[in-house]
Amino acid sequence: MLVTILGQRMENELEKVLASKFFSSAGFAQEIEKLVQVNKEMNYIDAIIHFCEKNSIDLESVPKLIPKPLKEKIKYEASELNFLKRSSRAKLPI
Repeated sequence: MLVTILGQRMENELEKVLASKFFSSAGFAQEIEKLVQVNKEMNYIDAIIHFCEKNSIDLESVPKLIPKPLKEKIKYEASELNFLKRSSRAKLPI
């Protein structure tokens, strides 16, 4: 009985530690939005890099954490900064 109670407590503590260390997609997006709102000169790309450096998160693991609305903002920002090749989806019928 005591072993079961201790085991449950350890699992609860482990879940708390994991939740604090690993971000959900929504939590990550909220943190990035906060950074951009607080630092008006910081764009989304810079905010993600800053957040990852501050929290020792590998940048290669970030794409899994970015929800679609945030991806759209990053894509728009990247195209405005000429980081993306402009493509025209409109095609003339030939």
